[in-house]
Amino acid sequence: MAIIQKKLSLEGSKGKEEVIALFDTGSTYSCIKPELALKLGIIEKLPRGIELRTAKEGEVLVATQRISLDFYLDGYRFSDEFILLSNLSEPVIIGAKTMQAWRFKLDLENDEVIIDPRVTKLRLLTFK
Repeated sequence: MAIIQKKLSLEGSKGKEEVIALFDTGSTYSCIKPELALKLGIIEKLPRGIELRTAKEGEVLVATQRISLDFYLDGYRFSDEFILLSNLSEPVIIGAKTMQAWRFKLDLENDEVIIDPRVTKLRLLTFK
């Protein structure tokens, strides 16, 4: 499991907030504290709860809400779904699903998140 902390800006339909986020390859989903999510945008109820296992033996959390947000890191814009969870160690956790979708790589020696700028560009294909 690899972990790096980085400052990023979150933006939703209600507002914008700068936070220190934890990039955690051990977390499947990206998560956010409910009180922060309420400030940023519209929260959506999940059709079915998601059971999440924690590092603590036998502990299971059930997530029932999500929010879609844009986030900015090193001048690049990204977007994803965040699961609302109380009792997070940080306001936001960027999980493996988000890192894989945006092809983030973690450089643990230099405490950096490596961004591939090619994935931030919109490409439109036209067919003849």
